[in-house]
Amino acid sequence: MSVVIVGAGPVGMVCALGLNRAGIKVTVLEQEPAPVEDQRAASLHPPTLEMLDRLGLLKEIQARGLVSPVYQIRDRVNGELVAQFDLSLLADELPFPYVLQYEQYKLTRDISAQYGNESDFDVRFSRRVTDIALHADKVEVEAEGPGGPERFEAAWLIGADGGRSAVRKAAGIAFEGFTYPERFIKIATDFDFQQYRPEYVYRNFLSDPDEWCNLFKVRGKRAPGLWRTIFPTRVDETEAQALEPEAVQGRLQKFFPKPGGYHVEYVNVYSVSQRVAATFRKGRVLLAGDAAHVNNPIGGMGMNGGIHDAINLCEKLPRVMRGEADESLMDQYSRQRRKVANDYTQAQTIANKRLMEERDPATRQKNFDALRRTSEDPQAARDYMRRAALVESLNAAAAVP
Repeated sequence: MSVVIVGAGPVGMVCALGLNRAGIKVTVLEQEPAPVEDQRAASLHPPTLEMLDRLGLLKEIQARGLVSPVYQIRDRVNGELVAQFDLSLLADELPFPYVLQYEQYKLTRDISAQYGNESDFDVRFSRRVTDIALHADKVEVEAEGPGGPERFEAAWLIGADGGRSAVRKAAGIAFEGFTYPERFIKIATDFDFQQYRPEYVYRNFLSDPDEWCNLFKVRGKRAPGLWRTIFPTRVDETEAQALEPEAVQGRLQKFFPKPGGYHVEYVNVYSVSQRVAATFRKGRVLLAGDAAHVNNPIGGMGMNGGIHDAINLCEKLPRVMRGEADESLMDQYSRQRRKVANDYTQAQTIANKRLMEERDPATRQKNFDALRRTSEDPQAARDYMRRAALVESLNAAAAVP
C-alpha cells in the first residue's frame, strides 16, 4: 500500500521525497495545473537546512539562494537600529548557522522536476479532492481530474493542502484560533534598497505603531533580485483599495521616498490567521503544514514548521508501515507537532506581531530596551536565536512522549 499526499507545496513535496527515500510509494495530488509561483515564504532556518541537506537538496539550492546570517530589528519611526542578531554565533552547534533566502515555489519546483516522474513518486496536478472515506486499514480518496472523477486508495493519507485544507475539513477536524481584522499586503520591487541604505541586511523587521514593515531580499527570477515589503492594511481598507496603484506606490514612497515611481514586480493582499488543528491525526489521516497550523509570517516560521512536520512524519510513518512500530506512534507525531505549533510557532509569531505594532510609547521603549540587552549579551542572544530559528522547538518536540 502507498501513501497519498494532498498538496504539492513545499511541505507536501518534502514529505513525499522523505517517504520515497524511505522506500514508501507516494502519490501527490495537487488541484493546481502546475507548480504555483506563489510569492509566499522564502526564509529557510538553520534546522530546516539541515533537514534538506539530509535529503540531498541543500547543495543544489544553496547556490541559487541568498545566505543571510544576520537579521535586524529597527524602529521605523526614527530609523534607529534596535537590535541585530547574527546566527554565526551558533556556528559551534549548527551545521548551517544562517537563513537561506529561497522562495518556496522554487523548492517545490525543484523536487517536482527531479523526482516527480519516478514510478514510485507520482505527482498529479489538476486533481481536486472531493471526498475521503476512512477505514480501519486504508483510506479512499475521491478527486476530480482532467478526465473526470478519480479514486485513490492508500494505507495513509496526509493533508498538506494549506489553511483551507479539504482533507482536514473532510476528516471533520476543527481548526481552532482566530483571524486578524486587518490583512497583510506584500509588495515586491527590484529597487535596490541596500544601494541607498547599506546598513540594511537581507532580513529587516521595522516596528511602527502606525504601519510596521518587514523588508526581505530574494533572488527572484533575475539579477539584481527582488526586495519584498510586507505591511499591514488598515482594518477598514478593502482589498481593492489596497491594490490600487496609487495606494501601492504610496506605501513604498512612505517607506523610502524617491524620485519617480517604483517598478512593482508583484503585489498581493491576504488574510492572516493564528490557528491550530484540534489534532494532527484522525485514524489514517494525518495533517502537516498549513493544513495543521497557520500563523502570521513575521519571523518566517510557517513553512519551516511545516517542513519540520514533514520530516517528523517521514521518521515515524515508514516504521509503522513496515510493522516496526505500532500505529500509536502517529499519535506521538500529533502530540509533538501540536505542542510546537501552540507553544512555539503560535506564541512566537503572535509576540512578533505585537512587537512590530505596539502603540504605547512606554511599552515600545521597554520592549526595545529588552531587545538591546538581549542582543548585547552573547548567551542571551544565543538563546533568543535558538527560539526564533525553531531549534528550541525541535528539542521540546523530541521530549514529548
